[in-house]
Amino acid sequence: MSELPTLRTPTELAVRRRRLSSFLESNDLEAIWVARPNNFAWLTGGSNVVSRDSPIGVAAAGYQRDGGFRVLTNSIEADRLRDEELPAEFSVTALEWYTDSLAEAIVSESPTPAAADFAVEGLSEVDCSALRQPLSTEDLERYRAFGSETTTAVERVCRGLSTAHTERAAATEVRSALEARGITAPVVLVGSANRTQQYRHYTPTTAELGDYALVSVTAQRGGLYTSLTRTVVFEKPAWLDERFHAAASVEATALAATQRAGRDGAPARAVFEAIQRAYEAVGWSEEWQSHHQGGAAGFAGREWIATPDCTRRVHVPQAYAWNPTVQGAKSEGTVLVTAAGLEPLTLSESWPTVSVSPTEPTDHRRIERPAPLSV
Repeated sequence: MSELPTLRTPTELAVRRRRLSSFLESNDLEAIWVARPNNFAWLTGGSNVVSRDSPIGVAAAGYQRDGGFRVLTNSIEADRLRDEELPAEFSVTALEWYTDSLAEAIVSESPTPAAADFAVEGLSEVDCSALRQPLSTEDLERYRAFGSETTTAVERVCRGLSTAHTERAAATEVRSALEARGITAPVVLVGSANRTQQYRHYTPTTAELGDYALVSVTAQRGGLYTSLTRTVVFEKPAWLDERFHAAASVEATALAATQRAGRDGAPARAVFEAIQRAYEAVGWSEEWQSHHQGGAAGFAGREWIATPDCTRRVHVPQAYAWNPTVQGAKSEGTVLVTAAGLEPLTLSESWPTVSVSPTEPTDHRRIERPAPLSV
């Protein structure tokens, strides 16, 4: 794998240009600026991150109504970004590191009226999620490779776990395996046999894994995000198969409902209603209240999370990561949903799967989901 990012191609930039031009025209704006890392990566293919603690990167990428791509940054970063992180189509303006802030640089350099994805005096603030959806053809190709590499790394660690591993040690191994592939992991949850039944977000502790473990990961590379959960079993609890199958059936229902909503133009709440019906069908009618159920993925861990009142549009083609839980069991993966079908991005041939059907009586398809692995 190359040490440098795979930058946006002219074809990809043409897709971005069309969306941004339409946005500027619809909102009567002259320019838009993005400095949040996922938006910067969506537009350029590169990274503006130096400190992972900051929600705003060290550079802002801009698009102007005249069709020009620009980047504003400081004198420390300009040469590196130009050489390693940006397509040739982006001109770079460097300001002295000791003078203006990034927001002040935008005010100084941007035509107006303009918008930004963070607070800039005199500019409107914009949520770019709608611009990032649906995914482009090139996004999908990158997603397939990224999902496969993430899955390989996580599963390799999972196969090497033992009852004596602590949650924290397992999480460290997962992060290391991903970092070696140029993948960062904003979320790594490892839950031992006791804690997974108590908590839905099992942040790693020094507890030993015990009879089984859940490993849940949200990973990022090139601005794209993927999520998956793996269940590793050392001594199977008597209840695990039933609860896992229930969670997997809910996930399958969510995926089928997502495809229908994408084809029919229904909002995200239609998928959530199908999820609620699925929990009732598998005998766990109140379980949806214990944890969010997931939603659209892409250039954010979740572009949106489905709720009973969510009116967000269900796009296809788009990645979706649903994550139903049933008291110690969880089924989660990232799946590309198109009008024609479902394409799992986080399944591998070397991990066992279970074939489940959606709970909706009119949907008789079988959907493969990753099953618990006995080691």
